[in-house]
Amino acid sequence: MRDVLYLEEREQAEALLKPQRIEVLRQLAEPRTCTEIAARLEQTPQRVYYHVKQLVAAGLAEQVAERRVRGISEGIYQAAARSYWLSPRLVGRIGGARRAQDELSLGYLLDLMEEVQADIAALDRTAPELPSIGVSGEIRVPAERRQEFLHDLQSTLRDLFTRYGGAEGDAFKLAVACYPKGDNDE
Repeated sequence: MRDVLYLEEREQAEALLKPQRIEVLRQLAEPRTCTEIAARLEQTPQRVYYHVKQLVAAGLAEQVAERRVRGISEGIYQAAARSYWLSPRLVGRIGGARRAQDELSLGYLLDLMEEVQADIAALDRTAPELPSIGVSGEIRVPAERRQEFLHDLQSTLRDLFTRYGGAEGDAFKLAVACYPKGDNDE
């Protein structure tokens, strides 16, 4: 079972985004038969089997074993991943599909986050070492100093790219996001 499965296909999203299938998929965190899932969800095995087959066809679950029960083969299924990331591309942009190129726009930030999400999902999590760093914090900037702050941030990043941007060594991707914090303090 993978840690994360990144969903980019519309058919995968359609298979996943049904309340009944989400419940079935939760039950498949551990290998189970359709009969076992049906008992837990108080559904018929046939109904659960239908949803499991849809999940398997979409690559969201897989048959991991088979056993004979009273002369009948019964599949044992498991979810393909612990969590699923839905590509923002599947939802689209509100207000038009135009890709913003302005580095200071929220549209560009959304595109950047999608790129980071896809890159992380593609990493080989079985690799012995995945050198990475994640930093998050809050900075308070008075309105009259916003442009100065953004300029300083861009200059600092340009300096890093210039200093470490040679052709030798391991390649790392650096993505920095700066956006207004919402009103929620949760």
